Amino acid sequence: MHVSLATNAGRADRPNEDFVGVVPGAVVLLDGAGIPGAEPLCFHGVAWYTHRLGGALLRHLSCGDGRALAAILAAAIGEIAAEHGDTCDITDPSSPQATVAVVRAHQGRLDWLLLADSYLVLDQVEAGPQVVTDERETTARRECSAPLVGVAQGTPEYDRVLASCVTAIRARRNRPGGYWIAKDDPRAADEAVTGSRFLADLNGVALLSNGASRIVSPYGRTDWPGLLDLLRASGPADVISQVRQAEAQAVDRADAAVPDDATVAYWTRLPR
Repeated sequence: MHVSLATNAGRADRPNEDFVGVVPGAVVLLDGAGIPGAEPLCFHGVAWYTHRLGGALLRHLSCGDGRALAAILAAAIGEIAAEHGDTCDITDPSSPQATVAVVRAHQGRLDWLLLADSYLVLDQVEAGPQVVTDERETTARRECSAPLVGVAQGTPEYDRVLASCVTAIRARRNRPGGYWIAKDDPRAADEAVTGSRFLADLNGVALLSNGASRIVSPYGRTDWPGLLDLLRASGPADVISQVRQAEAQAVDRADAAVPDDATVAYWTRLPR
């Protein structure tokens, strides 16, 4: 088992809210999410939540008992909810939450679980990469943001419509027909995207947070096969470096995005 890792905060004045960790036979990557100004809801913060949840996942995975990944995630969510449920308003839609990506080698197969918009890229032996993600959050955000199309930014009307869009997306969180994310309710784990492949069919696997996946979209620095080439040649740190370069060059363009925490894990020498 060989895993190379890299992570980088999107802003120097804020903690990195991503998490990545490894135990023998498994890799975990989380992308923390929260709403600015929500500190009164949970004084621990998003970084605390992702680190605690990531640690709990690694602890369960290290047992090697073969439990379903959804069951492991549900247990971890429940544990962290119990840790701060008495001191924080964890049921509020704006309280800390995280996307989850987990891969595990077990009985000759690679099992995976994805909750919300992180990415898994399977390096297949006899085909191009297989890209797995949970598109429900992206779909919900696109649908809820539709009323903003054609509204001039910087106007009172834009601010009003934006506020209604934010309310709409929060209402879809961890609800049927919306999208699912790790937060306070262990039942969200049952809604995760899961799958499995024979280890013999794979050369390796890459996990990327949403911030790191920007190298493919929206910035188009490479495609998914090119991403794997880049990982083989120069590793996860170079992927993140190219994302930062693209962000800097796109400041005045329509595809500009606020720099986000970016994390990549690349697992090769899979067990057979």
